[in-house]
Amino acid sequence: MAEWKRFDYSNAEKILEAKDVVVKFNLRGRVLTAIRGISMELYKGESLAIVGESGSGKSVFTKTFMGLLDQNGWVDSGSITYTGGAFSQEGIDLVPLKQEKDWLKIRGKEIAMVFQDPMTSLNPLKTIGKQIQETVELHQNLKGAEAKKKTLDILTDVGITDPERRYKQYPHEFSGGMRQRVVIAIAMACNPEILICDEPTTALDVTIQAQILSLLHKLQEKYSLTIIYITHDLGVVANVADRIAVMYAGDIVEVGLCEEIFYNARHPYSWALLSSLPQLGVKGEPLYSIKGTPPNLFNEIKGDAFAPRNPNALKIDFEIRPPYFEVSPTHKARTWLLDPRAPKVEPPALIARMFEKWKEVSPNA
Repeated sequence: MAEWKRFDYSNAEKILEAKDVVVKFNLRGRVLTAIRGISMELYKGESLAIVGESGSGKSVFTKTFMGLLDQNGWVDSGSITYTGGAFSQEGIDLVPLKQEKDWLKIRGKEIAMVFQDPMTSLNPLKTIGKQIQETVELHQNLKGAEAKKKTLDILTDVGITDPERRYKQYPHEFSGGMRQRVVIAIAMACNPEILICDEPTTALDVTIQAQILSLLHKLQEKYSLTIIYITHDLGVVANVADRIAVMYAGDIVEVGLCEEIFYNARHPYSWALLSSLPQLGVKGEPLYSIKGTPPNLFNEIKGDAFAPRNPNALKIDFEIRPPYFEVSPTHKARTWLLDPRAPKVEPPALIARMFEKWKEVSPNA
């Protein structure tokens, strides 16, 4: 793997903090609890990757930062405090915001999002240039020639060559990778503090994936962005994330520095995710797959939500939800296996090998 990029957390400044956030949806007369009491900090200038299976709540959680929940969803309890940009002095709790005029002060200007499918984000009847320029005019108070010049600069920033010609083209004239660059350009035209990238490389081939991730890293450095990556693929964020938060069934079950999650994961679900990575498979051996299915979120979850799929589950895992146990000042996991009273459970062979590799390069392992 490439050399890890280090973010200095010793003097890190919080830009967003979620505390005990619960999100619910009303579906056909029944209430589904999509987010189950999540607490999380986001630091200015870092890259945080939120990983987990489809349906684990990654997108729902981050949509609460922008007031983008569907009409049948609501934040039932908790707080989300944003302290960046125009709100750096006093901060603002995003949960009580209900009116669209209030969200317009946050959405785009402060927190912007790159959505999964660029074709559903772009208007097929408008040129690329006009769509980006609209955002520039709305969020940067530029008009006419100034707005167009800024639009061309942004197209250049996201790696689109011949911006004058591309400005006049429509979305169908672009490849998938180029459309993704345009969607990133629209988000950057808002000049945000936080950029949320929801599966930014889905449906792109491996080479284009690498180009898009490299582009996001360059934009982060140029514009001092704080980036949240949402993905189900740990391999995608291996070389771009400073920290990784592992989500399962609407909860963050483990969070730590990138190398801590890859080389010293402690939650059984993190073990399972890592074991499923094709890149880490052993030639001649079958690729690992997680048995069972995620829990039904219409039902109340007792204990550790992953317990029914965990071959090493303890009796207490089915009865009491585990608290967070600290592995290091930057690493914690919600699993009873870290309780001093728990029996010693050996991680899968692949995870043990990863830990041995880490001990070779990290004197504090």
